[in-house]
Amino acid sequence: MSRADSHQFSQQIDRIMKSHSLRGSESLGRLLQYCAKQSLEHPDELLKEYQIAREVYGRSADFDPQNDSCVRVQAKRLRVKLGEYYATEGAADPVVVTIPKGSYHLVFETRPAEALAEGVNPPLPSPTIPRIWRFGFIAVVTCLFVSLVLVGSLLWGHKQAAASTGALRDPANATAPLAEFWRPFIAQNEEPWVIFSNAAFVGRPETGMRYFNPQQDSKSTIYDHYTGVGEVLAVHSLDDAFSSLGRHIRVKRGSLFSLDDIRDTNLIFIGSPSENLSLVDIPTSHDFVFERVNSGARKGDLAIVDKHPKTGAASSYLATPSNAPMTEDYATVTLVPGASPRHMVLILAGTTTFGTQGAVEFVSQPESVKKMLQAMPGADTDMKPFEALLHVKVARGVPVDTELVSLRQR
Repeated sequence: MSRADSHQFSQQIDRIMKSHSLRGSESLGRLLQYCAKQSLEHPDELLKEYQIAREVYGRSADFDPQNDSCVRVQAKRLRVKLGEYYATEGAADPVVVTIPKGSYHLVFETRPAEALAEGVNPPLPSPTIPRIWRFGFIAVVTCLFVSLVLVGSLLWGHKQAAASTGALRDPANATAPLAEFWRPFIAQNEEPWVIFSNAAFVGRPETGMRYFNPQQDSKSTIYDHYTGVGEVLAVHSLDDAFSSLGRHIRVKRGSLFSLDDIRDTNLIFIGSPSENLSLVDIPTSHDFVFERVNSGARKGDLAIVDKHPKTGAASSYLATPSNAPMTEDYATVTLVPGASPRHMVLILAGTTTFGTQGAVEFVSQPESVKKMLQAMPGADTDMKPFEALLHVKVARGVPVDTELVSLRQR
């Protein structure tokens, strides 16, 4: 690869990073930049999942890709975003960047100069297979014929089982789990309101700010136009999810919410009750409740308390202490009835802004939503109120993996 090619390819990565398709996706941007750097500087070396997990997402030395799929999930999301980019704003770019399935090594393809000069957008070139993978490819092809009959038999059995158990309406549709989960919110004509938290602060950014204390602060000094990074990115994730379902959302900050907004509409709250004060007037959790720790070393910290813990389970859940690098948080997903029988309220909240972001991303991705649906008997025909507890792993200020800890239907 010549220096000129390397420079052109780096410019293309910068162009993608600044695009609308990748805007707001910090974790995907870091993955793209890292894979690009490694692919350009070490073209003959395969990128390993373990290497990415450690250097991009801050996983520990005992990272096990069999138990933690964060890299594979993020790579899949990045492939989708690259496809969206080249189908829209990057349709006429001179360089096409792809990530072949089963690999993390970027492939750069230059479009023919003639097609670009004529203003024609040719089909995206098929990525070439790097030399180092060709021997593996030949071995796979050799084994393909032997396994074909077995694979066909397994697929047929899976199809029959899915038909007999009432699988999702369209298994071939990647958004089918999202459509099932969000059915109460997309079945109505009106768009749901998304209410994001913006806590009341006093002070100034340049001199220091703190939460408003009604016992000692004047209401005339309140600033209610700040919100967390997680809430901002959460709204972006929700907008993406609804767009994939052909719908839209309406967004309003919590301080502007009124009880009039409850009438004749579905509501989605983003942020914990400690900051989304509009939740005070909304029925919320019965099992997983947000409470301040009233004693001990973590006094004053926000915790999620399990009011009905099962035998052997913890009774409260706390994020990483504020005096240490953030590595984990906890969040809840709560579905409750709305003001009328045909409307619902969904509350997505973490004890910190990172937990909130993790909760929203969890319900915005088909893979994780599918796991949640599997824990809800009858969800494919009727979404009933429920409460779910999530564990969110955080690395460098970014939620990198979220898992379902517990789910209880009402």
